[in-house]
Amino acid sequence: MKAAIKRFVSFCDQQGLALHDRCFSVRYETNIPRQVGLAGSSAIIVATLRALMEYYDVEIPLDVQPSLVLSIEQNELGITAGLQDRVIQVYEGMVSMDFSAESMRKKCGLMCGRYERLDYGLLPKLYLAWSASVSEPTEVFHNNLRYRYDTGEPAVVDALSEFAQLALNARQALLEGDADQLARCIDRNFDLRRNICRLPQNQERIVDCARSTGATAKFAGSGGAIVGTFSDELMFDRLGAALASLGCRTVRIDRNAEP
Repeated sequence: MKAAIKRFVSFCDQQGLALHDRCFSVRYETNIPRQVGLAGSSAIIVATLRALMEYYDVEIPLDVQPSLVLSIEQNELGITAGLQDRVIQVYEGMVSMDFSAESMRKKCGLMCGRYERLDYGLLPKLYLAWSASVSEPTEVFHNNLRYRYDTGEPAVVDALSEFAQLALNARQALLEGDADQLARCIDRNFDLRRNICRLPQNQERIVDCARSTGATAKFAGSGGAIVGTFSDELMFDRLGAALASLGCRTVRIDRNAEP
């Protein structure tokens, strides 16, 4: 929160946004499980930024906010990460994100992607599951992957290109209501990650366990939490019971409760 306040003040100064001189205090509480790939730290920064904008009556363009949050984590805290988590925390709901070179542009001094809101009702039956016992800080995973990409490791470069195509395919599947295609994209996402990374066996076990019930599964972030689709209540019950045997908690994602 201190880093967010510091960067907010400097950003407003750079943009010529005047801030009043009244004092404030700030505190937070969260129920996001720690270090399970659910972006708890960035969520706190997003919430702090929103509070500061409201308190100082300052408007920062929506598409700039994720890039500002990322700059706080990268430049102030030394966290290696990307825009995805910050985009969805700022926009909420369901968003298609384009970070291709031709779509990235500078705005308010920050590089921003192109973001498209999608109808939340397009989502199929989704679940989220996590286990605190297999958690790992996101920077542990991402630091190594970034280095391998920057040094041009062919397998990693090719995989990142396919990840981007999978996102496009999944968007199309959602728009067309093609649940089978979406399922293939979800499963391929994890298989591709497993191909280029040596994943902890206990994290792989969670995905394999979920898939054994007929559900799809991929990491929700860097590991420790998974997300996927299921077909009906019977499958969800099997899924919950199977994952509970590994110490995981499983919840439905309510398509009728758009933020």
